[in-house]
Parts: sequence; structure tokens; C-alpha cells
Amino acid sequence: LTLRNAFGHFATGVTIITMTDPGGHRIGMTANSFSSLSLDPPLVLWSLACTSVNHRAFCSTRHFAVHVLDSRQTALARHFATKDIDRFGELATEAGLHGLPLLPDYHARFQCENAGCYEGGDHTIIVGRVLCFAEHPGDPLLFYRGRFASARPVTADSGRPPAMPL
Repeated sequence: LTLRNAFGHFATGVTIITMTDPGGHRIGMTANSFSSLSLDPPLVLWSLACTSVNHRAFCSTRHFAVHVLDSRQTALARHFATKDIDRFGELATEAGLHGLPLLPDYHARFQCENAGCYEGGDHTIIVGRVLCFAEHPGDPLLFYRGRFASARPVTADSGRPPAMPL
């Protein structure tokens, strides 16, 4: 077994992170390392490989958007993970805060201000302060054991005790 395989047993959501560089070029990439961090203040985090061609751009940007994908968006996730292509091409986007390129279809979307970048081994952890957010109904797209997957909420089983309060 490899460590990567063991990590793959933890299902993660799939996101597309977007930004605009100082020259006005739209940059976007697929990432599955996204997580909520704090409600007060509202913070999220994601991590980016130090070897990524987008590393410098995302670490120096003041703003970025996180699009949590719906289970029907596998093709879009693959598209934004493809190297050496114009990822935005003919793709329609909306203008967000501070000129962020926003994808019109998403499960949830967060427009963020870069709150800091931190070394994390061979990755950089990027923290964003959520400036605004939106959500749509549906089922999330997941990444599990090296493949895309989908999930539906588990309904309560009447034979089990209720969940414990926090």
C-alpha cells in the first residue's frame, strides 16, 4: 500500500478555484483539498501543490472563488484539471467581486479574500475569508479512491439512537 492510496479512502468534495491575475487573465483549476475552517470569522482553506504552474498566481492573488461542484459536473472537473489548455475557452462566466470569474453552475460558491498562505510540506495551504456565498440544491461531486463519485444524504434509521448534539 502507498500513503496516497490510504489518503484516498477519505472522500472529499470536488471544487474549481478561480481568480483573475493582475493582467486580467482568468485562471482556474480543479481542487479536492477544500474545507471549511471557521464560522467566525468565516474562513475556508484549500491546498495547492508547490509544483503547480498556478502556485505563484494563487499565493499572490488578493481574491479567489471556490465553486463546490454538483454530481452532474464530472466533465467540468476533468476540464479544469486538464493541463496546457485554455480552461475558460468558450465557457460562460459571470463577473464576481473584484472581477472574479464565476462559474454560473455550482453546488455552492464562495467568493473570498486571501487571508494567508502557509507552508504545508509539498503544498501551500491557502486560507480565504468568505466575503459572500451562494448555494443550489443537488448532490455533491466527490473524489474517492482516485475516482469521481456521488453521494446522497443518509436518512435516519429509526432503529438507531438519535445523533448526539454538539
